[in-house]
Amino acid sequence: MDQSQSLRSLFSAAKETKSSLEWRGDTNSEEYRTDVNATIAKLQECQRQVGILSLFSSNESLEDVSSGDIQYMSIEYHLAELVQRVPSADRESVLRRALEAYEKFLTRLDDYEILSKADKKLLEEYMAAPSAFTLAPVNDAAARRDTKVRRFREEKELKQKLEYLSRNQAHLESDDDAIRKLYLSELELYTHQTFQALDLLVQELSMLSAMKNAPEPPRPSQDDPRQRSNLGGFNYSDRLDPSLSQLLGGRNGPLLNKKGKPMQPFTLLDRRSQLQQGVFRSGHNLPTMTIDEYLEEEKRRGNILQGGEQSGIQPEIDEDDLDRADEETMKARAWDEYVEANPKGSGNTLNRG
Repeated sequence: MDQSQSLRSLFSAAKETKSSLEWRGDTNSEEYRTDVNATIAKLQECQRQVGILSLFSSNESLEDVSSGDIQYMSIEYHLAELVQRVPSADRESVLRRALEAYEKFLTRLDDYEILSKADKKLLEEYMAAPSAFTLAPVNDAAARRDTKVRRFREEKELKQKLEYLSRNQAHLESDDDAIRKLYLSELELYTHQTFQALDLLVQELSMLSAMKNAPEPPRPSQDDPRQRSNLGGFNYSDRLDPSLSQLLGGRNGPLLNKKGKPMQPFTLLDRRSQLQQGVFRSGHNLPTMTIDEYLEEEKRRGNILQGGEQSGIQPEIDEDDLDRADEETMKARAWDEYVEANPKGSGNTLNRG
């Protein structure tokens, strides 16, 4: 009797602490983590005592369970909710622990035939393919929205029913049937919330698995002469400009060893003086020829067209060239006489009457 009373008080304290944790904002603090772990320890102790007392058995029905013991069927549900609140770097392990607790909770309700037909069907779908379980198709936004609205209304009705049943505490203490209805209504609400949690946890596990199996992004090209990928290494340098050996066409590393023997192929170039002269030069390329020189070069290459139609261009007559002037005058007179002898339209004989 004392042990049963200890179980009842321990379970009530655990539920009260769990309810207070849901409204706290210091979820990243060490105190919050300590309180979560302490509440989990209380629920695990409740599990141990339930096992010692053999309160539940697969060989009995719901009628064989006393009204006061029905509440302990929800221990795994509360554990699953608290496990998700444990801060951990291994999020996948946390989610799998929560899923395992939810499965135990639903399986016990199914053994006692407490689940409704709809919930029993959802449990069968989950057990058949846990990693693919969903309340609505993920790629159908309209279906997911409708399902979410419907389940929200159902949860609201369950909460109102539970609030109504728990309103008269004095009546509950003396009425065994009222206590039984209250605890069964709690299990109905917890079942509804469990399937909602399973849908979300499976989606989160799927995303974590996709991130883990995603291919590594390509590494950036190592074009930086300082070779940042080898910080502190042999070839590292803080210089932004290439070294003199690179400017002269050499490769990385010394050209000669200590004995003077070449360590790599190289070519001697007289560019040191050129590099010195280019220190104070302009930052842009200066012109190397004038426009006339450029046109002359293009003409030499045949890139400039010459000649063409010249009929429309009247050459200028030198006023001092009398012979040429007389010749032009005679041409003009001959043209005037021709125009007078052949008026415009005189050659058109087709339309004459």
